[in-house]
Amino acid sequence: MLYTKEAQMSENDKVININGKDYGQDDLDEKQTYLIAQIKACQDRSQQLRMEIDRVNVAQNTFTNLLIESVETEKDEAEEPEKTAEAE
Repeated sequence: MLYTKEAQMSENDKVININGKDYGQDDLDEKQTYLIAQIKACQDRSQQLRMEIDRVNVAQNTFTNLLIESVETEKDEAEEPEKTAEAE
């Protein structure tokens, strides 16, 4: 379905509501139909970009956590021989 602040269109019944007034597919001229298609394409692309940003954020968090884990593991390994030497 197509949603904007001022326009809403149902794919099933091909009715668009603009500022509280319903318009059927037959009420729209070629330019208006084109504009609706453009709005829908923009909304679809916006959703795709939001999903892509979510994936990138998850990947970034994973890489950050892996880096932190790697640094902490190296730090712990470097400290263990010191503790063993001190115990002797």
